[in-house]
Amino acid sequence: MIGLVIFDCDGVLIDSEVLSSAVLMELMTELGVPITPEIFRSDFLGRSFAAATKRAEQRLGRTLPDDLNLQYRARLLARMEGNLHAMPGVEGLLKSMRAPYCLATSSSPPRLEVSMRESGLGHFFRGRMYTSSMVKNGKPAPDLMLHAAAAMNTAPEQCVVIEDSEMGLRAGLAAGMQVWHFTGGGHLRDGFTLAEDVHPHRTLDSMAALHDALRELGLAV
Repeated sequence: MIGLVIFDCDGVLIDSEVLSSAVLMELMTELGVPITPEIFRSDFLGRSFAAATKRAEQRLGRTLPDDLNLQYRARLLARMEGNLHAMPGVEGLLKSMRAPYCLATSSSPPRLEVSMRESGLGHFFRGRMYTSSMVKNGKPAPDLMLHAAAAMNTAPEQCVVIEDSEMGLRAGLAAGMQVWHFTGGGHLRDGFTLAEDVHPHRTLDSMAALHDALRELGLAV
């Protein structure tokens, strides 16, 4: 019995990951260590930037600049202004929700603030937004999911998590929650393969399909 729906933000509520990957790939190219979309998805998608940078340094075999996060954040926030949009169909879905819901994201609070303002979705989640800055360990650890469930007074086994990234799916599974893989974002349109040990309970390729699944369980109308 589902009592809470936990939405990821980037790649689920807002179609932002194509923008994020473009900014990061530009920056890494300028640093002389270009990365591919596949590396972005495996190393950065769904992780905190600090954790993603450590993983990238291991892959590339070199230390990245200490201020890389600040450079990336400044450039991304500037690019997001006027260019960031809600996922098509998500506003109608949120208006139809019957079950309690919240947001749990690896994004920094400043990025989340811009995301909510530019997408126009902030009023849906006021007082129900949780970021990895609130917990010790970010995704794929279960900390953020468990924190969101506790804040919303819901047992983990009564939660369903909507995630686009493998790291988010792992976090939801580790928390003992039902996990649904949303693949309707622009960054996944050319295909995406999960690791063999990650098994989402459902895979949904559009907001319409997600809406239908929630309606099927009586979580939306």
